[in-house]
Amino acid sequence: MHSKNLTNQMIGAESLVHTLLISEVDTCFANPGTSEMHFVGALDRIPGMHCVLGLQENIMTGMADGYYRIARKPACTLLHCGPGLANGMGNLHNARRARAGIVNIVGDQATYHRPFDAPLTADTEGMARTVSHWVRTSINAADVGRDAAAAVQAAGAMPGQIATLILPADASWEQGGVVAEPLAVPPAPPIDPHAVENAARVLRAGRNVLILLADQATLAPSQALAWRIAHATGASLLASYTNGHMARGRGRLQLERVPYGTDAAIQSLGRFEHIILVNAKPPVGFFAYPGKPSTHYPSHAQLHVLSRPDQDADAALQALVDELGAPEAPIPDPGPRPEAVGGAPTQEGLAQTLAALMPDDAIVSNESISFGRDFYKLTHAAPAHDWLNLSGGAIGDGLPVATGAAVAAGGRRRVISLQADGSAMYSLQSLWTQARERLPCTTILLNNRKYNILIGEYRNVGAVPGPTAMSMLDLSNPDLDWVKLANGMGVEAARATTLDECADLMKRSFREQAPFLIDLMI
Repeated sequence: MHSKNLTNQMIGAESLVHTLLISEVDTCFANPGTSEMHFVGALDRIPGMHCVLGLQENIMTGMADGYYRIARKPACTLLHCGPGLANGMGNLHNARRARAGIVNIVGDQATYHRPFDAPLTADTEGMARTVSHWVRTSINAADVGRDAAAAVQAAGAMPGQIATLILPADASWEQGGVVAEPLAVPPAPPIDPHAVENAARVLRAGRNVLILLADQATLAPSQALAWRIAHATGASLLASYTNGHMARGRGRLQLERVPYGTDAAIQSLGRFEHIILVNAKPPVGFFAYPGKPSTHYPSHAQLHVLSRPDQDADAALQALVDELGAPEAPIPDPGPRPEAVGGAPTQEGLAQTLAALMPDDAIVSNESISFGRDFYKLTHAAPAHDWLNLSGGAIGDGLPVATGAAVAAGGRRRVISLQADGSAMYSLQSLWTQARERLPCTTILLNNRKYNILIGEYRNVGAVPGPTAMSMLDLSNPDLDWVKLANGMGVEAARATTLDECADLMKRSFREQAPFLIDLMI
């Protein structure tokens, strides 16, 4: 229990730590700098915060994202001034798209030092607003605790928000800090009964209806309700492509996503006359292409919002179940569990091998980019697991998200990274934190020695890559030695050139309470 100290003998940084702890923020992903030393000192003196060190700020923000997706509560990050926040913005962008709740603590110049325009002085608030739902700067020590409680409240608001608290050094070191009581997170906006009635009317008419699920609606409770509705009405079910967290495997729906590619997505959605959105946005392309539409659904299709992203998908689907009188319906059986496949690595073979060997209750962090787009259909019969996707398109989140998820699971669940080699180079420092924390993380490094997705995108815009373009998309000059890179970060690693070798290494890694990297040559 962290008691309040209402005297003037507490510094601002101490009130910050106490307030975070009584607000149930007990994990800090940290990359501290000079301006944060009083906060670091307070973390040293006050027990209760699990401090996880990382080697670059984009690792820390990605870890906090992965932590939230599994723990369903915010962690905090500790970032150094405006440039530190800037380093972390790529994965804050991804976290915002994944609807993750994060409290960023950004140290900053002392208030009286800012007018001197020291080298690290920056428009920290301005940068924070581009990736945050809530931004505040504490002006003095007495405000820090109150501001921290407000930041935690904002981060916890449904469906999860990015809150950034900027902490000037003098507000951290001055006396006069006061611990603030936790603030109640406001409830989600209520479901509109008219939206429920309209969705029921559309479903009863039964004219090529798609129920599109996203975010909370792709977790197990909502899936069960959505299946009751689909089973009773004949509607189709799909998930949005960029869901941050999906419940998958045996006992969950065999739920596919809207395809990534424009042509495939347009074909997949072309027959639907009505699309009911459950915490989802209308499907649009990642990018624009010459002569192709931005939207993937037919121009004649009618969109119906059952629930917005900030509303409770479970409540919305339950209301629709009740309105329709949809009876209980068991989740369809996905069939027998696949067997591991040998031979040369293929997408299908790796997916089957993963489904055959993954432990129960595993977590998969998927940044396989182009190689893994078809993994879903071959992993439905795997044991029940959580699947975490890249949500915002800013590559480099796979390894940090996996690391944060493992921290959230307390080291009790195996985390498997399906990781493209090019994007892994954005955040390979995550391996060091995995080794430091002895996390049960298995990375399957999909090594094709190129930015393969960009070769496809080059063709998508109507061009054929020539020698100069191909040289800019090639990672083989010189080759990246992932076994040595992992070993240099303290992680055991081995190379596999066949799926037989990959399967043996997977089984070996799953027996160890430590990280392991498989350099799979594809």
